[in-house]
Amino acid sequence: MKYSFMTFSCPDLTFELVLALAKKTGYDGVEVRVSADHKHGLEYDAPAAIRGRARRQAEDAGIRIACVATSCVYADPAGVEAMVGDTHKAIDLAGDIGAPRIRVFGGGFPGSLTREQAVEGVAGALRSVAGHAQDRKVVVCMETHDSWCDPAHVAAVIQRVNHPAIGVNWDIMHPVNAANVSIDRAFETLKPWIRHVHFHDGRKDGGTLSLCPIGEGIVDHRRAVRLLKALPYADFLSGEWIGWEPYETHLPRELATMKGYEAGE
Repeated sequence: MKYSFMTFSCPDLTFELVLALAKKTGYDGVEVRVSADHKHGLEYDAPAAIRGRARRQAEDAGIRIACVATSCVYADPAGVEAMVGDTHKAIDLAGDIGAPRIRVFGGGFPGSLTREQAVEGVAGALRSVAGHAQDRKVVVCMETHDSWCDPAHVAAVIQRVNHPAIGVNWDIMHPVNAANVSIDRAFETLKPWIRHVHFHDGRKDGGTLSLCPIGEGIVDHRRAVRLLKALPYADFLSGEWIGWEPYETHLPRELATMKGYEAGE
């Protein structure tokens, strides 16, 4: 398995400094979050020269660009056309900088829609970008997130699309926290399509979830790693920490914990 972190850990760093941080702290890759005012410079409107330079910088550093994390959502019919347009932009950005996948969301949907209608809407949106993604050698990964924390709902979408360029980003915390679904059940539901994984832990204080070091919260990361190893899973596990501790504190510590679980500690 390989490890990366999302640029939410270091939103004020340039891309060159993000790569240096990954190398210093022992990560194999970085996940670029777009549309969030981060300073890496890799946005939808980044010119070809910037994209090419970033790709070369990553190759020279020996650090992979694991994923382009987007804000794209599809379940609300009112906004789906614009979101599909952004998805095409994200696919091209990922293809240009050498990222093999992008992260997308299902998103919330109005109460006038049934779950079945929402599933069909998200599946239709993903189906419409699948050919482009395949041409650019990019996999579009729908995250277990927001109205789609239940892995069964995500699986229903992916089964309906039935395309190799459409997969799953298993955020291992959200099903546990928001849908009361165990690690084992989530894994069994999603395992044919897992192409990217997000890891982070949290504890609940008075019903509010807050980030905490891995192993001190509600998520059994040791079990998740064991299941992924048995698959076997060879892609990235990517740490996502938003507005938390200084990156000098959490990046090396969380990586050491995850590698310890991988080693069977």
